[in-house]
Amino acid sequence: MGFPSSFRIGNVTLAPATVLAPMAGVTDTVFRRFIRDLGGCGLIMTEFTSSHGVSAAREVETGNLKASNRTVARYLTFDPAEHPISAQLFGSDPEVMAEAARVCQDLGFDFLDINFGCPVKKVVKCNGGSGLLRDLPLVENILRAVRKAITIPLTCKFRAGWNDNELVMVQMGRLAEDCGLQAVALHPRTREQGYSGHADWTRIAALKDAVKIPVIGNGDVLTPEDAVRMVAETGCDAVMIGRQASSNPWIFRQIEQYLATGSYVQPTELDRYQMMRTYYRMLLDRSEDDSAGKMKQFATYFTHGVRGGAHLRTSIYKVHDAVEILRLVDEFFAPVAAQPPAAFSDQLSAVSC
Repeated sequence: MGFPSSFRIGNVTLAPATVLAPMAGVTDTVFRRFIRDLGGCGLIMTEFTSSHGVSAAREVETGNLKASNRTVARYLTFDPAEHPISAQLFGSDPEVMAEAARVCQDLGFDFLDINFGCPVKKVVKCNGGSGLLRDLPLVENILRAVRKAITIPLTCKFRAGWNDNELVMVQMGRLAEDCGLQAVALHPRTREQGYSGHADWTRIAALKDAVKIPVIGNGDVLTPEDAVRMVAETGCDAVMIGRQASSNPWIFRQIEQYLATGSYVQPTELDRYQMMRTYYRMLLDRSEDDSAGKMKQFATYFTHGVRGGAHLRTSIYKVHDAVEILRLVDEFFAPVAAQPPAAFSDQLSAVSC
């Protein structure tokens, strides 16, 4: 189908040519391991992380990393099974960004990515994320400072521009290439669009035509057919998927199936039960204080398309105990739990906890 079997970032070959997008509040270590174990995803990324919090992780006197640093513990903890993995940072101070990048390299990340795409007002207000798309000289200073600070491959992700009248995706791509970055990722919406409207893939094609380094396309990939069509229409080297992976974590494996056979398996309600139960057990096994909160958040994603899902979500939102939430899930899905093995049950049972 013309879809790349792999792609390269620096001297590292990644296969398949698919990437889990960094998503705040979603792509923590539990969700990343869940996606990795389901298969089909070539590269996973952390949540975007404040460079100021990360740079403070190093002891000034000794240069050692503080085990108590909250930012590192919350956002940059990962399991060896997650390799290959990229850390994503945001910030606007070149020196702080450079120090945070050194910390990420010392933590063992395979790649480092810089976020120039987040449209959230509180991030933009601090000149972070897509706010920097209006200050390309500062973007260059950040890229050069970080590139000089680390030896692992460096990439960046950005939006097409501030609005339709201020498109800078080609300039950003060329700037990244000139500063020694090994790949770029583009979400072709503007900051003004946020997450609404249409992702204009012609902007990905324009970026691909302008640079020699790999281009990762992102935006409005909801099905395996969309992933193949994005590559065909833009020539991008890999496809990044974000929000759709939250409600359909099988999307990467489905792409792999589609490329191999021309078709793919649709998850059943029993699959969704197995998925919720496995993910919730992984949260419980981590014994984090926010397990119940995470369960409520992902109930919204995971019950998408499930008959009576709204009733289950309402029940979950009313309780505050993680074990009780798991019991509610078991109770709700009891009628389907006795059915024959689900389409993805073998993969779900193999997910590490």
